[in-house]
Amino acid sequence: QLQASGGGLVQAGGSLRLSCACSGVILTPNVKAWFRQAPGKQRELVADITSGGITNYADSVKGRFTISRDNAKNIVYLQMNSLKPEDTAVYYCNLRQEYGLRYYWGQGTQVTVSS
Repeated sequence: QLQASGGGLVQAGGSLRLSCACSGVILTPNVKAWFRQAPGKQRELVADITSGGITNYADSVKGRFTISRDNAKNIVYLQMNSLKPEDTAVYYCNLRQEYGLRYYWGQGTQVTVSS
């Protein structure tokens, strides 16, 4: 129901854009988010965006990553610029109710940044 894509291998300083298509799920209003999990670490929030377009970013990615959403297509994007080796992780998209407890996870996409 949540299909993430766009991961890959990139050199430090490079860019990638992740996409997550949400199908068959209706949660209104909702928050779309990207999380990441590096080996041996807990999953952490990278960025999220509400139905109204309000965004929130982890301090570690502010100024480098941009989250956006296309409500008509039900897709959320994560533009990642100036990538660093510490950004290496599996990135997961997440959809949750803005005022509720229901949520869904995508399958994850690997991002590897080489130094």
